[in-house]
Amino acid sequence: MSHIAFGTSGWRGILCEDFTFENVKVVTQAIADHLRAQDEGAQGIVLGYDARFMGKRFAQVSASVLAASQIPSFLCQRDTPTPVIAHEIQRRKAAGAINFTASHNPCEYNGLKFSPSSAGPALPDTTRDIENRSNALMGERSYAELPFDQALEQGLVEEIDPREDYFRRVSDLIDFAAIARTGKKLAYNPLYGTGRGYVDELLRRNGIETICINDHPDPYFGGFPPEPAEANIQDFISLVAEGDFLLGLATDGDADRYGILDSDGSYIEPNYILAMLYDYLIRVKGQRGPASRSVATSHFIDAVARYHGEEVLETPVGFKFIGEYIIEDRIVIGGEESAGLTVRGHVPDKDGILACLLVAEMVAVEGKSLKVLLQELYGRVGAFYARRDSIRLTPTLEAALSDKLASPPSQIAGRPIDKVVTIDGNKYCFDDGSWLLFRKSGTEPVVRLYGEASTPGVLDELMAAGRAFLLG
Repeated sequence: MSHIAFGTSGWRGILCEDFTFENVKVVTQAIADHLRAQDEGAQGIVLGYDARFMGKRFAQVSASVLAASQIPSFLCQRDTPTPVIAHEIQRRKAAGAINFTASHNPCEYNGLKFSPSSAGPALPDTTRDIENRSNALMGERSYAELPFDQALEQGLVEEIDPREDYFRRVSDLIDFAAIARTGKKLAYNPLYGTGRGYVDELLRRNGIETICINDHPDPYFGGFPPEPAEANIQDFISLVAEGDFLLGLATDGDADRYGILDSDGSYIEPNYILAMLYDYLIRVKGQRGPASRSVATSHFIDAVARYHGEEVLETPVGFKFIGEYIIEDRIVIGGEESAGLTVRGHVPDKDGILACLLVAEMVAVEGKSLKVLLQELYGRVGAFYARRDSIRLTPTLEAALSDKLASPPSQIAGRPIDKVVTIDGNKYCFDDGSWLLFRKSGTEPVVRLYGEASTPGVLDELMAAGRAFLLG
């Protein structure tokens, strides 16, 4: 018997081991029971899935369980990006969404993500309730289901295509005309995921030539995790470096994360993109207000905020917390170092499609490469270099980790610890502005080691010392 546990972005498991049809039925029943306990569900649930193996079938099974509880569902006709599903919740004023996606995880994983009527990722109180209900039902495999065909006939399932409504929303946020005026073509890599037919189609409809690779479904994602990290997109880097492109744009498996290449094929870290976009939104587009970032994200955006007389709101890891600030209209932009961001007035969830297009607009309007824009921003607010390493969580390391972090050293790499932040993991801040963070992943069996410093050399020194502390 499996144990259902929701991490930072839903429940994920290995296909055929933890992630099975039976377990999906149980978790869907728990969601239905949660909705009924909250006197919700009558407005219906948006059902989506990414390009992974059997995604649509999992969604149909979930629809059958919802139908047995008399909860209508709106089933996406094809694999659909996570931000599009979030937008559809808002547009329909639905009770929420169930999205079958493991995002950037390797192909052997699938996942179930529940979003409430707010359209952002569910907050911990909600996921705890669903998790508890799921595990209480596991022993009896207790759920009810109405055959999918009958649910369709009875009008409890409606098949939908949310793409055009999402396109209209993004077109309100992006200056496509500015991108078109450059006369330059763009490269796009959806990594065999749900972004195909979104980023490229929006650009082409606006007269912007776009060259795509890896734009057909492949549940193995070409043999790499569907994450647009530098190591996974070497074919794309070569394409952009050898061509004459404005930029290279990439999205992950469910298109909620982004990867950006400058015109010469250089990979630009998400930490830098977030800070540059915040500066652009204030300085060029005239927006004012705070930004938000997770505890694991670079303080580069904090320096931008100080420069413009604004503040940054720090959150635990998990976009749900940033999403709450978007819902409350408290921030101009929110983002995480793991390449998720959104902006004021848009969905309270990560949107890799919007991020790619907003970066293209920024480069077009500024008339400068990303590397030039980055150096100019360094000149205004100072330089920042950040990195994340993953350390496999062995039984020995896991057993020692809590005690190790409960008794932090007085210094690391000869630097006295100035402040300890414990809102998510252990973050050790030093008086020169550098820092290290140790945090167990909520989606993979690893410990994340994050670090930041003002020079690459100091960063190397800190990361080596952090690894030695963790493994010593």
